[in-house]
Amino acid sequence: MELLLITLALLALSVAGIAIKIWAKKDGKFAGTCASQSPFLNKSGEACGMCGKMPEEMGDCSVEK
Repeated sequence: MELLLITLALLALSVAGIAIKIWAKKDGKFAGTCASQSPFLNKSGEACGMCGKMPEEMGDCSVEK
């Protein structure tokens, strides 16, 4: 029972942290959410699936194709 309470408390804390981050950001947007910006996730240099920009063009990822 103690483990369940600790797990629920940690889960609630993480959800609250994400909610506070979204609330504190302007318009609730996260900066740099394109996976293309990460060399660990985009090893082959493909374009962003959301905005279509190449990794070297990544300054601000906005959904404008």
